[in-house]
Amino acid sequence: MLESLPESLTLSDVHSVAIIGAGMSGLACGQQLATQGVKVALFDKARGPGGRMSSKRRPSATLDLGAQAFTVRNQRFANKVAEWQAAGCVASWPTACYQASASGWQTHNDDKLRYTGAPRMSAVTRHLADTLNALPNASMTLETHITRFDKTAAGWQLHDSRGSIHGPFDVVVISAPPPQAKALLAGWEPTLAAACEAKPQRGCWAGWVIFEEPLPPMAKVVSAWHTVHTQHPVLRLASRNHTKPGREHQPESISLLAQLDWSDAHIESDSESVAQQLLAAFVSLLPDDVELPSVIELGAHRWRYAQPAQAGHQTYLYSTSGLALCGDSFKGSRVEDAWLSGDELGQALIVRSV
Repeated sequence: MLESLPESLTLSDVHSVAIIGAGMSGLACGQQLATQGVKVALFDKARGPGGRMSSKRRPSATLDLGAQAFTVRNQRFANKVAEWQAAGCVASWPTACYQASASGWQTHNDDKLRYTGAPRMSAVTRHLADTLNALPNASMTLETHITRFDKTAAGWQLHDSRGSIHGPFDVVVISAPPPQAKALLAGWEPTLAAACEAKPQRGCWAGWVIFEEPLPPMAKVVSAWHTVHTQHPVLRLASRNHTKPGREHQPESISLLAQLDWSDAHIESDSESVAQQLLAAFVSLLPDDVELPSVIELGAHRWRYAQPAQAGHQTYLYSTSGLALCGDSFKGSRVEDAWLSGDELGQALIVRSV
C-alpha cells in the first residue's frame, strides 16, 4: 500500500538515491532500488550495518542487544525470510520460553513461530549489505555521520562531520529514528519534520552478563531454556545468547532488556549502574536455592530511540522535493515493520523513476 504525504505529487527522473542509515529499513530500500537499476549510496555513522539488529562482540561471546528474534505476518516478508533461511543467515528460535512472576516460572507459548539471525542477529543485515555491495550500482560508506544537506541545481548534496561532500543525488532517504531525521530535515521540508515531531520515541536499556559456567538447573524448568518474559518493574526479557543457532560453543551469556517505562526514567543513568540493576532484577526472579556462577563480564548499552511510543498507520513518507522517510517508527516496532517500510518505499520510488 502506498503511503505518502497528502500533498505529494509524482516524482520523476529518480536515477540516484542516497540512504542515511544502514539498518533493516535502509538496507531493504537500497536493495529494492539497486536491483531495479537505480544508483544507490548508503551512509551510516556506525562501524557496521544493522542498526538495532546489530550484535556486540566480546572476547568470549557475541551478544544480541537489540532485537532478539522476530515473527512473520506479511507474505512478502515470509518469502524474504525463506530466502534468508536458504542462505543460512536465519533459523527458528526460541522454542523453550518462560514467563516469570511472583508465582514462579511457567512455560510461555503464544503459538507464534519466531526467527533469529544465525549465528547472530546481525547476520541478517550483514547478508543484506553483502548482497547490496555485490551490485555494481550500489555502495555503502560506514563510519560517516551525515550532518546536513544542500540542494543544488544538480540535486541533493550530503555533508558529513569530516567536511566531505557526497552527491549529488535525486532523492535522499532517511531511515534514522525520527528525532535524528528531524534535525536533518530542518529548513528543507517542514511537513516531513512535523511528521517526525509527531513520532515520539521510547528508549531502552539493554544489559549483558557473561558467566564462567552454565546456570544451575531449576526445578520444573528445562535446563536449556531460551528466554524468559518477566513482570519485574526493571527487567522485561532475559535471553540466553549461547542457546541461539551457531553459538552453542559460547559460555553462558544472557541479554537483559529493561522495561520501557524504567528505561525512560533512567535513560541518563550511567551504564555500570544500569547493568548492576538489570542483573539484580534477573537474580530476584530465580529460586532462592539457585546460586549464580562467577561473572566474566557485565555491561549495558543504551538505545536512546528504541521504538515508537505508539504504532502508526503509515509505512513511509516522501515529498516532491526529493526527501523521504522510512523505518519501523512509522508503523510499529517489529523487524518486519522495518523491512516492509524500506522495501515499499523503494518500490514507490521505482514507480516514480519510470
